[in-house]
Amino acid sequence: MPYRRTPAVEDRLAAAREHLVERATSVVAEAGWANASVTAVAAAAGMSVGSVYQHFPSKQALAVEVFRRASGHEVDVLGEVLREGTGDPVERLALGVGVFARRAMERRGLAHALLAAPAEPAVGQERLEFRRRYRAVFAEVVREGVDAGLLPRQDPEITAAALTGAIGEVLVDPLAAPAEGPEAGRLVDELVAMSLRCAGARPAA
Repeated sequence: MPYRRTPAVEDRLAAAREHLVERATSVVAEAGWANASVTAVAAAAGMSVGSVYQHFPSKQALAVEVFRRASGHEVDVLGEVLREGTGDPVERLALGVGVFARRAMERRGLAHALLAAPAEPAVGQERLEFRRRYRAVFAEVVREGVDAGLLPRQDPEITAAALTGAIGEVLVDPLAAPAEGPEAGRLVDELVAMSLRCAGARPAA
């Protein structure tokens, strides 16, 4: 009979894989994609290189999993704020951009890795897919604002694409050489203000 893993074995393997991805994410945040070798990740996870390959067939496969998990979490957080946060659509747009930017500044190494750092080609492809997901959640709240008469008539998809690109571009340099203290706070405030102007929100009275 072929060997079948017991539930206990499956649980141990799942826990080991989860630990490996968590440690790989930390290595990427601290050292970047280029330096997140299988050897470095194995050392950080306290396992052998061979054990890493039991879970992932290649460094690229591990990098893609790290990117998907980390980026997926950020998209989910942003989407929750934009869809379920307090206030009207314009207020939620401002809140969402602020939350996204502050989270990036608090996790600078990881945010830079997700947004712009040189990476495996497969990670570059994943970036394109996650840009689409960011655009989708921005388009939802812009469309809602237009329908409520709070934003001028516009193509929400175009505005969402502009927001996605501009927010990432504004953050890239500060994340590579991060501002601290008041500078970081001012950056977030300016980014929120720019996003509202991009969507055509009326200036606060």
